[in-house]
Amino acid sequence: MVESVSQPDAVAGPSSQAKSGRALDPLDLFDIRSELTEDELLVQDTVARFVDDQVLPIIRECFEQHRFPQELVKEIAALGLLGSSIEGYDCAGLNSVAYGLICQELERGDSGLRSFVSVQSSLVMYPIHSFGSEAQKQRWLPAMARGEAIGCFGLTEAHGGSDPASMKTHAKRQGGDWVLNGSKMWITNGTIADVAVVWANTDEGIRGFLVERGMAGFAAPEIENKMSLRASVTAALFFDNVRIPEANVLPGVTGLRGPLSCLTQARYGISWGPIGSAQACLKELLAYTESRRLFGSPLSHKQLIQVRLADMARRITTAQLLALRLGRLKDSGRLHPTQVSLAKWNNVRMALDIARDCRDMLGGGGISAEYVPVRHMLNLESVITYEGTESVHQLVVGKELTGASAF
Repeated sequence: MVESVSQPDAVAGPSSQAKSGRALDPLDLFDIRSELTEDELLVQDTVARFVDDQVLPIIRECFEQHRFPQELVKEIAALGLLGSSIEGYDCAGLNSVAYGLICQELERGDSGLRSFVSVQSSLVMYPIHSFGSEAQKQRWLPAMARGEAIGCFGLTEAHGGSDPASMKTHAKRQGGDWVLNGSKMWITNGTIADVAVVWANTDEGIRGFLVERGMAGFAAPEIENKMSLRASVTAALFFDNVRIPEANVLPGVTGLRGPLSCLTQARYGISWGPIGSAQACLKELLAYTESRRLFGSPLSHKQLIQVRLADMARRITTAQLLALRLGRLKDSGRLHPTQVSLAKWNNVRMALDIARDCRDMLGGGGISAEYVPVRHMLNLESVITYEGTESVHQLVVGKELTGASAF
């Protein structure tokens, strides 16, 4: 780690840095790492090495080939990254800041890989752990922590993703079972999942169902021709009179509180993830502008370039501080969903704007996958939409400020 330097002057240039022998880390100007515990640092460094050694060498090809690198799942599981915040059931029991750092480092590699871990951990293992029976927990959580079972989360429907209360998927009791009908859309992990946590309307309210691969009437075709999250599996889910035993119903929750609490968990991780994307873009741009010469000097020596680089650093730093504060609030039990909305809105917008600007500053090369910004930019177009669009989170914050719902 590069240490921070305390500088008495309002503006300290390269000469003062040279005298001290220390310089600020351009990707961590406020020395966020000094605020982390030893365990949190260990988690970040371990995942960073995994991304450097195993993700970055293959992820461009995976993106180009529209292929999820499923061969990495075993190592991701071995590192304890699946269900990392859950206590017991072969899970790591890490704190929320550690989970955020996992998301940040994985998304430095690619949003698709972080999405896989987010869905497995926050949208499938979390509701089973929070609302499931002990038998459901014992059956699924250890296997999912080991990467032996993969899950997906079925809430969004084609006609109204931002209005889950209007869902048309429904289940009716029939004898001792339930019969499920309907469909879900834009489901990460759907085609490779062994179990889907599916939310459906019932006469008792919205309930959660564990729909298993191979159940008659259940299909999960992959969505093709995506220009975003290409290194991720995205599917539709179809239910045609799927018979669900009572043992596969989540007993601990009824109503929208169930799926919305899952989304809060996922949005929390997404508040951290895009910081990694933005750091990857800025790191590459710093190297490019130093090596690229124009009008007799490196691009990095030009005022317009420095202004844009500085603005990226400002926005990344703000996002880092927001994410760390959010994690500390979560670990102390004081987290409010509106705070998650604010952080998700700010941090994803930050990363998308930086990826777009980096793509522009790379000139013609910016449209090539030889450089990372265009891949991160395309991925972030999805990240800013899923788990609540930017507009939804703006309205959540607006409601908190005014007390009036404007949805």
